[in-house]
Amino acid sequence: MTYEYRFCPACATPLVRVHDGERERLRCAACGYTHWNNPTPVLAAIIELADRGGQLLLARNAAWSGRMFALITGFMEAGESPEDGIRREIAEETSLQVSELSLVGVSDFQRMNQVIITYHAVAHGPIVLSPELAEYKLFTPQTVRCWRAGTGLMLAQWLRSRGHEPQFIDLPRPDAPAT
Repeated sequence: MTYEYRFCPACATPLVRVHDGERERLRCAACGYTHWNNPTPVLAAIIELADRGGQLLLARNAAWSGRMFALITGFMEAGESPEDGIRREIAEETSLQVSELSLVGVSDFQRMNQVIITYHAVAHGPIVLSPELAEYKLFTPQTVRCWRAGTGLMLAQWLRSRGHEPQFIDLPRPDAPAT
């Protein structure tokens, strides 16, 4: 979710729109503060369970209304590397411990003004979900279904790298009326 800033966080003066080269930005006329609106780094994990025959773990966020299962994701925190951040997110949200970690890819998710850094994580241990997650499901690489946005495209890329042709599900557009 992106927020529209209206006031300067430094001096509380109303921000004004200015053209800065090719982009429009918000700037404070009083102190010169510029709101750059840079994307937020988000970490994602394709979790392969070493002690469950290589099954993949997808989870449903407790805040989601539907039955969509997706990758474990979270925001990178100040002072941590992306690798440390995704290890932390996996442990916090599932209690799993990561034994192997490799970068799958980096993608933009412009609708949310995010850059997603996706990893493949081999993990083990008992699964204990945090309150952020409502439930999880385990899939084999042959049965998991991808979605055509954000982390779903990274999952498809990872499946192809393992010799599996991804199958896709159709999600309703965020701007489509509910049916």
